Amino acid sequence: MAVMTGGQALVRALIQEGITTIFGLPGIQLDWAFDALYEARETIRVIHTRHEQATSYMADGFARTTGRVGVCLVVPGPGLLNAAAGLATAYACSSRVLCLTGQIGSDLIGLGRGVLHEIPEQLRLAGSFTRWAARATSPNEIPRLVHEAMRQLHTGRPRPVLIEIPPDVLQTTASVDLGAPAATMPAPVDPELIDRAARLLGTATSPLILAGGGVLAAGAWEELRLLAELLEAPVVMTSSGRGALSDRHYLAQSPHAWPRLARTADALLAVGTRFTMSTDPLPPDTRTHAVIRLDIDPAEFRRAATPAVAIVGDARVGLTQLIQRIPRYNRSRASRREELLSLKSAVAADLERVQPQAALALAIRAELPDNGILVNESTQVGYWANLGFPVYAPRTFLTSGYQGTLGYGFPTALGARAGNPDRPVVSINGDGGFLYNVQELSTMVRHRLAVVAVVFDDGAYGNVRRIQQQEFGGHLIASDLQNPDFVRLAEAFGIRGVRAEGPEGLRRALREALRAGEPALIAVPVGEMPRLRDVLAGRQTASTAGPPRA
Repeated sequence: MAVMTGGQALVRALIQEGITTIFGLPGIQLDWAFDALYEARETIRVIHTRHEQATSYMADGFARTTGRVGVCLVVPGPGLLNAAAGLATAYACSSRVLCLTGQIGSDLIGLGRGVLHEIPEQLRLAGSFTRWAARATSPNEIPRLVHEAMRQLHTGRPRPVLIEIPPDVLQTTASVDLGAPAATMPAPVDPELIDRAARLLGTATSPLILAGGGVLAAGAWEELRLLAELLEAPVVMTSSGRGALSDRHYLAQSPHAWPRLARTADALLAVGTRFTMSTDPLPPDTRTHAVIRLDIDPAEFRRAATPAVAIVGDARVGLTQLIQRIPRYNRSRASRREELLSLKSAVAADLERVQPQAALALAIRAELPDNGILVNESTQVGYWANLGFPVYAPRTFLTSGYQGTLGYGFPTALGARAGNPDRPVVSINGDGGFLYNVQELSTMVRHRLAVVAVVFDDGAYGNVRRIQQQEFGGHLIASDLQNPDFVRLAEAFGIRGVRAEGPEGLRRALREALRAGEPALIAVPVGEMPRLRDVLAGRQTASTAGPPRA
């Protein structure tokens, strides 16, 4: 037992749990927490942002690229509401994010007095974008809740958790027992189900693996590779699972190959994925008759095709046990190497018909090292990247998952860089989404986060504009944008700004920016781009807008 304030109890419990970085924005309800962070400034780095939304996005980017817990700290009410978009994104992407939020005074909660930052039932609201949320009512309770939050983050499906602490609890001095972090171990999987799955996969003629973000969350990429090679099974990775197997491996297949592979597979293992593949998990003309699911969340088994075998468990544990069991049943098969290499080439050629998206994305790939991190966005080049951007290492390709959160990319990339200071990080953005968090250029400079932000500038919410043109008779409304000069904007923040024309110009500018190792913004003027699905369906062959506009 030691005498300390609630704020000190919070910080010391976080230190016990190995937290070294917090993304936060101070405010009056958090004064005692930030004063405790000042005392611990040699142990915990505080990266303060210009908007609460960035705190949760940065925590998410930190968590998903490092495998460690990302922590954000915000004031109650509007602060938490601002952070909610990032927490919802982290929830969709099964990310280990701990949100610490203030509250109004303990004696005022629920009275509706209209005090600063009060919103009704804040804790209940937090339940919409967290898997667990709790309120600390005394300094001595804070360490217990921190340890429980960390246990929640490492038990079952990882999703954001939240602790709410009123200012009087942070200020109060008491004798506090810090306790100790809780030990967590993956739950065992059912050996009978593993054996049934091993038999189905081992005796199949054309086994197929669908790998999602759960493989990356569990750190199970090596087990995935070993299993795929054991079965010589192609691996289709969802956009959240990209990088679980290097795209240089002939078994690694783009999501665009999914319908073709699913049509001929006679056994399918879906691991760590919601198994939606857009809206139809299995094409209607498939002959797959043995679907095996391996997922930490049993609720997922009820959301898509009913599996023949449903295994609840950690991806790493389950894949390890399948590797051990499958040799008992594994049949001899003719090599599929040439077939699968041919499919990879055909898929790549198909995707490269989508221009200029393919050329711009591949220009980035040509300059980004294998271990470099690309943070994707809701932009035309980003949509193509979900299918066609080659990913060579785990945790190097981030998306916003099913939230599709416009504007998440740039601050998420800053969090990725904070967690990976020795690895290059590139953020791709449309001009619409980038201005959601443009103020974080200040954060990038202040905290020396050497991200390269690429902004594709078409002067519009491009998706919206094209839909209005194609499906609503050209009724253009609220889709045009008045943009700043992005190069001068970057320079105003003290960042190197470059204007790059076309794929070759982008490649040169990115090469120079990565070589410099400093924060940079590359503005790429573009015209209208064709819709990805239209080109792939043969309804449109290329951009009709001509060369990139000046």
